Amino acid sequence: MTSGTTRQTAGREAEAYALRHLQQHGLQLITRNWSCKRGELDLVMLDGDTVVFVEVRYRRHAGWGGALESVDFRKQEKLTLAAQSFLQSEARWADSPCRFDVVAINGDPGTSPALNWLTNAFDC
Repeated sequence: MTSGTTRQTAGREAEAYALRHLQQHGLQLITRNWSCKRGELDLVMLDGDTVVFVEVRYRRHAGWGGALESVDFRKQEKLTLAAQSFLQSEARWADSPCRFDVVAINGDPGTSPALNWLTNAFDC
């Protein structure tokens, strides 16, 4: 079994990998690991004038389902509530269009894991 610390390290590596990928495609980082009572947003980025809430999901093995499948309806609701809190607390972005993206990473973080970037993964 993988220890919590090892999982956290792999999660941070996956998040950094996703961030580099998104920045290479022109997105700009607003903040990372933004949290409130309603939840946490892994990455909040800017794509032109659109605020992008990015959920990064990592799975070393697909035995319990792949990374993309792990963003179920309940997780989407939590992300939506956290995004609403972000927009309410960050007046600068309150009137900006927004979207939710999911970056799903499957494979060993020591190699080049498969990255799937799903834009507009679900409704704002």
